[in-house]
Amino acid sequence: MSKVVVGIIGAGRIGKLHAKNILLSEHYQLKAISDVDTNHLSDIDYLKAVPIITENADDILNDPEIDAVFICSSTDTHIDFITKAARNHKHIFCEKPISFDIEKTKETLQVIKQTGVKFQVGFNRRFDTHFKKAHDVVRNGDIGTPHVIKITSRDPEAPPEEYIKRSGGLFIDMAIHDFDMICYLSGQDVKNITVKASSLVNDCFSRNDDVDTAIITLTFADDSLGVIDNSRQAVYGYDQRIEVFGNNGMVQVENQKPTNVKVSTNASVTEDKPMYFFLERYNKGYIAEIHDFAQSILEDKPVVAKFEDGLQAELLAKAAKISWKENRTVELSELQ
Repeated sequence: MSKVVVGIIGAGRIGKLHAKNILLSEHYQLKAISDVDTNHLSDIDYLKAVPIITENADDILNDPEIDAVFICSSTDTHIDFITKAARNHKHIFCEKPISFDIEKTKETLQVIKQTGVKFQVGFNRRFDTHFKKAHDVVRNGDIGTPHVIKITSRDPEAPPEEYIKRSGGLFIDMAIHDFDMICYLSGQDVKNITVKASSLVNDCFSRNDDVDTAIITLTFADDSLGVIDNSRQAVYGYDQRIEVFGNNGMVQVENQKPTNVKVSTNASVTEDKPMYFFLERYNKGYIAEIHDFAQSILEDKPVVAKFEDGLQAELLAKAAKISWKENRTVELSELQ
């Protein structure tokens, strides 16, 4: 196999992004895209190079020429598509979360193990140059043993209410990236989690049994600590920072900005605000993650963001929601 022949299921914002990156990659051949409604795809120039545009996902799942499937559809469809793809011996790249149902996710893991297909979760932040460097610094022991890991993750503006209604809530929709990243940085299992959360940005969150602001505290297996703070609205831009503090030092990643120019005068000191949108901030990460997925197939290498990583992040999201709802610390052992 010289190229991975791919089909994409789901052509919303993230599906179209993957399509564009796949078409630009030397490692892929994009054969087909499916979506429940394909009318919005007809005027997109770069998609005119795709031979098959269909409203029937089975056209992809049953195609013997397709080696791998990118599942970018709504979360409630993931399990069905994953199961069909795996049983048709297709490798799978799936956007997060794998599902909203922990038990179904666990059952599907067994299907992946039985079929032996490659499976990668779309945790693109693992592939961000800056976050990966911080991970490598920690793994190399440059800062000693981590004692405290802090993640700040704040969106520039709240999503519309229609999105909130079907998102699954802040913990599974937004913080799931941070749960994965904090485990990726720590390398430790989480023992317990405590959440304090509120609806401060917009009452549409509380109307939908959700929150927009949260402080999440985690205790790892070695008793080191993690803190995640989330907000659905940071008026100054997309706020994405991490810090790992250890007994021999600290590693930090600051926000990425359009330029790093700082202008200092007697009136003020000014610099660019953070990048505003996640597609800008993590553009290189999105490209790197699909490159890595191709290499895992073509060279039979392990994937970096495994199914088990997706399951672990889902478990933390579920524990976080219980902690918020019941106002208590939740032991991860309760869910395993």
